[in-house]
Amino acid sequence: MTGAAAALTLGSVTFASPAGAADGDQETQTLRGTLPTGSPDFVYVPVEVPSGVREIRVAYTYDRPSVPAGTAGNALDIGIFDERGTELGGKGFRGWSGGARTEFFLRADDATPGYLAGPVREGTWHIALGPYTVSPQGLSYEITITLTYGEPGAAVRPAYPPSRAKGRGRDWYRGDCHLHSWYSDGRRTPAEIAALARAAGLDFINSSEHNTHAAHAHWAPEAGEDLLIMLGEEVTTRNGHVVALGTDPGTFVDWRYRARDNRFGRFARQIRRAGGLVVPAHPHATCIGCNWKFGFGEADAVEVWNGPYTPDDEVSLADWDSMLVASVRGGGREWIPAMGNSDAHRDPDVIGLPQTVVLADDLTREAIQEGIRAGRSYVAESKNVSLTFTASGGRGQHAGIGERLEAAGDTPVTVRLEVTGAPRCTVRLVTDQGVLFTSAPLPVAGSGVVEWRTTPAYAAYVRAEVRHEAAAGPLPGALAAFTNPIFLGRS
Repeated sequence: MTGAAAALTLGSVTFASPAGAADGDQETQTLRGTLPTGSPDFVYVPVEVPSGVREIRVAYTYDRPSVPAGTAGNALDIGIFDERGTELGGKGFRGWSGGARTEFFLRADDATPGYLAGPVREGTWHIALGPYTVSPQGLSYEITITLTYGEPGAAVRPAYPPSRAKGRGRDWYRGDCHLHSWYSDGRRTPAEIAALARAAGLDFINSSEHNTHAAHAHWAPEAGEDLLIMLGEEVTTRNGHVVALGTDPGTFVDWRYRARDNRFGRFARQIRRAGGLVVPAHPHATCIGCNWKFGFGEADAVEVWNGPYTPDDEVSLADWDSMLVASVRGGGREWIPAMGNSDAHRDPDVIGLPQTVVLADDLTREAIQEGIRAGRSYVAESKNVSLTFTASGGRGQHAGIGERLEAAGDTPVTVRLEVTGAPRCTVRLVTDQGVLFTSAPLPVAGSGVVEWRTTPAYAAYVRAEVRHEAAAGPLPGALAAFTNPIFLGRS
């Protein structure tokens, strides 16, 4: 047991003494086993690595028998820890590919994407298996481990992208903070992602591979004055996923725990100590292990819109709005801002669908994070959609997205939304009572201005939604954009 998620450690795999091994000599061992239904979350295979090893290579296969309808089949993830051990916190972590690869290698000068290059030192390494789902018949696996002897290559010093780009001063900046490359289960290279981000009109992106920081050292060539590249991770637990947004280069965040293990707070604090934001991702996604179960007490923001707009995003939006209603009981001081990201993995996933548009003092990691944390942002489906959302009262009072209009309860307040790039869309203004205003469809040109009048006594906050035409029935159409709220009244 690891003290966190349930784990099982198997018997060791031992290699012969390297005495007399010539440069390039190899040794291979193969082991087989079967995991039953209800296996622990992690199964560790100790590997006794002798001295003089230049490279370790691991390949694996497992069976995929037919299962009854509605029953999960076999899925087995894999990664590796070095001689520093498997203790929760990741000191010995050397890589994770989940189920995206059937083999990987590590050596001093290179490693498979998702894994960390570095010396293969003598000691007990551990192959980490993650039986994500196990069929009723069990999961039979085969692992082949190959050691290559010889002098290690020269270690490569990591180079990281800068934490600032050439901004426009205080302005609205567009970004996508949930993306996957071939360093986890994506299919695009960092260069391809950066090119698509620029084409989507983005000013910043965030690297967020599943359970590995191996991509961090490979983004520097793609950064430029026009594109800020932040570094992070998608921490992919069995009880939900969280984006570590904009952490210090080289930060690894462990994922081997469930909500019942009471470990998440420790790692949320680690993300913040490393300069990052804690952002629960797609909290109502329907995939196994994707639904968020850790609560929102540690969240700096929440990903309400993930990729093309779907019913689970609608549920996330409603859930977030309920949290806003709860927050106004405390004067709106503890509310959690919303954001949207593409979670793009491969073609035809669209980078920048959606994108978070942030009011920041400059195009730097710290300024973008501060804007997200403060809720000075809205979410749009593309670079074509732009919003200006304000509230004004008497005596020249004025507030924008994420701010508070300080006014007495009976003060007349005018809420104004300017929209461009949303043809035939409908504007809805939402308060703590629900939807209190719905506009006529915008013209084909996609631009329009909507005004609505209220008081702080009637609406504790107001936020805007821009919706496409409904497909059928009373359900609202998919979002084209939405804003964080403007709070009304005394704090």
